Amino acid sequence: MSSELLSKKRRLSGPDSQEMPKDSETDIDEGLYSRQLYVLGHEAMKHLQTSTVLVSGLRGLGVEIAKNIILAGVKAVTLHDQGTAQWIDLSSQFYLREEDLGKNRAEVSQPRLAELNSYVPVSTYTGPLVEDFLSGFQVVVLTNSPLEYQLQVGEICHNRGIKLVVADTRGLFGQLFCDFGEEMILVDSTGEQPLSAMVSMVTKDNPGVVTCLDESRHGFESGDFVSFTEVQGMSELNGLHPTEITVLGPYTFSICDTSNFSDYIRGGIVSQVKVSQKIGFKSLGASLADPDFVITDFAKYSRPAQLHIGFQALHQFCAQHSRAPRPHNEEDAAELVALAQAVNIQAAPAVQQENLDEDLIRKLSYVAAGDLAPMNAFIGGLAAQEVMKACSGKFMPIHQWLYFDALECLPEEKVAFMEDRCLPRQNRYDGQVAVFGSDLQEKLGKQKYFLVGAGALGCELLKNFAMIGLGCGEDGQITVTDMDTIEKSNLNRQFLFRPWDVTKLKSDTAATAVRQINPLIRVISHQNRVGPDTEHVYDDDFFQNLDGVANALDNVDARLYMDRRCVYYRKPLLESGTLGTKGNVQVVIPYLTESYSSSQDPPEKSIPLCTLKNFPNAIEHTLQWARDEFEGLFKKPAEIVNHYLMDPKFVDQTLRLAGNQPLEVLEVVQRSLVLQLPHNWSDCVSWAYHHWHTQYSDNIRQLLFNFPPNQLSSSGVLFWSGPKRCPHPLIFDVNNTLHLDYVMAAANLFAQIYGVTGSQDRAAVATFIQSLQVPTFTPKSGIKIHVSDQELQSTCASVDDVHLEKLMATLPSPVMLPGFKMYPIDFEKDDDSNFHMDFILAASNLRAENYDISPADRHKSKLIAGKIIPAIATTTAAVVGLVCLELYKVVQGHQRLESYKNGFINLALPFFSFSAPLPPPHHRYYEHEWTLWDRFEVQGIQPNGEEMTLKQFLEYFKKEHRLEITMLSQGVSMLYSMFMPATKLKERLNQRMTEIVSCVSKQNLGRHVRTLVLELCCNNQNGEDIEVPYVRYIIR
Repeated sequence: MSSELLSKKRRLSGPDSQEMPKDSETDIDEGLYSRQLYVLGHEAMKHLQTSTVLVSGLRGLGVEIAKNIILAGVKAVTLHDQGTAQWIDLSSQFYLREEDLGKNRAEVSQPRLAELNSYVPVSTYTGPLVEDFLSGFQVVVLTNSPLEYQLQVGEICHNRGIKLVVADTRGLFGQLFCDFGEEMILVDSTGEQPLSAMVSMVTKDNPGVVTCLDESRHGFESGDFVSFTEVQGMSELNGLHPTEITVLGPYTFSICDTSNFSDYIRGGIVSQVKVSQKIGFKSLGASLADPDFVITDFAKYSRPAQLHIGFQALHQFCAQHSRAPRPHNEEDAAELVALAQAVNIQAAPAVQQENLDEDLIRKLSYVAAGDLAPMNAFIGGLAAQEVMKACSGKFMPIHQWLYFDALECLPEEKVAFMEDRCLPRQNRYDGQVAVFGSDLQEKLGKQKYFLVGAGALGCELLKNFAMIGLGCGEDGQITVTDMDTIEKSNLNRQFLFRPWDVTKLKSDTAATAVRQINPLIRVISHQNRVGPDTEHVYDDDFFQNLDGVANALDNVDARLYMDRRCVYYRKPLLESGTLGTKGNVQVVIPYLTESYSSSQDPPEKSIPLCTLKNFPNAIEHTLQWARDEFEGLFKKPAEIVNHYLMDPKFVDQTLRLAGNQPLEVLEVVQRSLVLQLPHNWSDCVSWAYHHWHTQYSDNIRQLLFNFPPNQLSSSGVLFWSGPKRCPHPLIFDVNNTLHLDYVMAAANLFAQIYGVTGSQDRAAVATFIQSLQVPTFTPKSGIKIHVSDQELQSTCASVDDVHLEKLMATLPSPVMLPGFKMYPIDFEKDDDSNFHMDFILAASNLRAENYDISPADRHKSKLIAGKIIPAIATTTAAVVGLVCLELYKVVQGHQRLESYKNGFINLALPFFSFSAPLPPPHHRYYEHEWTLWDRFEVQGIQPNGEEMTLKQFLEYFKKEHRLEITMLSQGVSMLYSMFMPATKLKERLNQRMTEIVSCVSKQNLGRHVRTLVLELCCNNQNGEDIEVPYVRYIIR
């Protein structure tokens, strides 16, 4: 691919205004859809933008599905509903208000849904769903509709090739059905990035066996298709069509017959190829009699078949009585069981159950009249994802039935007179009271919760909190904190925000928006980052008043911090996260479960330094190199120079640094203030032009001088083989767009750090460059280039004092530069006008060209270099639905471990896994058993009003707990150790504990600090080292 093609930026369509874009249908607003594009890809997104969708039924489930597919960016959405808003709808329909009662649900919802995405026209229809009308849609979604109606519409859709999604929720039960026609083309079943590996050997055999380099496992699965490039010797593989493989081991797999191919010599890259496939669906009528089920919970493996009967019986009951079974009514439950038995007897052999689960059917009857926002969020997220699959052919559809229940949310013990507690009260919570009764509703209203984060998860949580009534009573309160402001890319999934909210604070805007959903919600918004710096705000009083915490964070460090706070204050924590179509939910309950910190993912694999510096073999390596270049050119030097100019002790402190660091730091100052100091724009262009030659020509020539292309290693193997790709230097061409892109971006960024005015006049820069001369580069002998990180680390760096003194003599004195300062640049990936991504893209792709690595476009480069987390509204909605189902249990005070469900979902596959949380690990000292939820409580202030000294603290543990403390710390501060020098120990033993903490940490304790957390190492009476809990040391 040519450099010119790579440097062209994708045209962005549509401004932030509410006007519809005038560009062609397939233009994609990357500013809006960027995070979703990393989930779906451009092709799938284009298919979405040509698909019209009908959503029938605008109760809570229908509005959730419509919201998600409008955010996704389909061509157009039509809302269909012939019913009017009732009190029960307000339990989960977040775009209905009390003043809308009696009005058509679709017509009331339309203007509010239309605000979500200016690219998606939203219209309403209140007539019957006849064949001619349906034929205008690519996808039809039916919600909360009678079975007879579903069958009629299903037959029309199947015969007309219209894709159908049927979704239904009944209290704590959900149902989903998909029919995408007899021949759907599935382009990509998983959405995962294609894998690749480096080849080390291919046998001549039938089948041929491929062995990959043992740097890492190839990750392929049997049935995958692969293609080969850069194979030397057995060149027939390079032109081969995608070949199906059989995995033999973590580094080997077999392919086709290679017995007649040429001999394999060396090299080669094997890459996974996505191959499209056809999948077929039965019509609703046929599938009803012969169903295929997607299992959502393997602990409930038999339930889908039971609920398949139960839902058919429920449709019969509703048809006969024109209503759902009364909440927790035994008479209606008995009738539903009888209907289910009749359905089961008449069912086809594939459906008929040997033993009908009557208790399950009875519970279905108890809650079927209910309408719960969290259940609609979960099923609505899944259903919307299925619509997107139907439109795009991306990801494996649900084939064909999915049933889900959350019966664990019901009270653990049977409640007397439950039916009386579930009667409608003509208020917005009637749909929820029908399931749980009025007592829980009252409890929910009184809850005080801390929501950490107001991004995508935070917006969905706030919406669900408002719908279920959390913190909506007189004594209740939600505190939400988020320090971020709203950006355009947020609008695609953070549905409480609108284009006119861009640049406003997330927490304030979300709080205002959620009051529109439920005016009763009592929500306070903050803009604080959670951490040690804000513990004077989120102090003992704050946490002790809370009933629980919900995390909506996007980084592990903040999650770990909040987990520690919840363990310390013994508060329940609802933890969740998403990554593209994947999502997880974890519930942390004091004393009952382990905490979030109890288990962690393995750390991300880092790229070896020598690979980055000299031996890249993948675009990820060149992009990371480009990011390091950005920091090393446009951020760190400016920070170092500013320290040099402002801090009189800077040079002395620098000279005390270890190894070669003093030289490296002072050379940065010399380069920035002496050797490369620009005086005007021309100097910046000249610097960029010369730096291009240093990086893409001179350094490569030096590398090839040290290690010539045909050099053999000591074992007789080519040095440039395996993961080491032999580079070649580039020659600057002013007519090569990518070359000029680099100079323009680098020169402008260099100008910015010096406060010099830049320019976007490419023609003028191109003309100026042609007048510049670059000295001829001659490789030098004696230059050491490290081949491995081990070799790099084993090198002893020594500083030449004479050289250092000469260097320091060249540095201008800070007093000679009054008022001078530099302007460090923080990398910002989402602003296309700031030259940041322009530099990264050009720098990375030029280096890729050096090493013959396939380049990356701007979209992929931004993902990798910007460490962007792919995100989509459907996953967020589904995950938050699961979080709030757990919230019901937390508020009720469930005490059985098996009542709670940690969950992992992947909507692309689709895959669902639920399991009870793990209990906390148990430890023991002497006869005392303890877990992470336990601690020693020590009252630091004694009865005489004096605080404990260290000596008294040590004696207290010896006397009260038979423990000899060998080491004592607070945070990173070591307060006491048996091995301390005797003089220091003698002095410290008589000091008060808080004095020691302040002295060692060099920080005064704030007045908000009432307790200290102290960590102990102890010996028992036998002198054996034993593990004990931490100490909560109370000082106020």
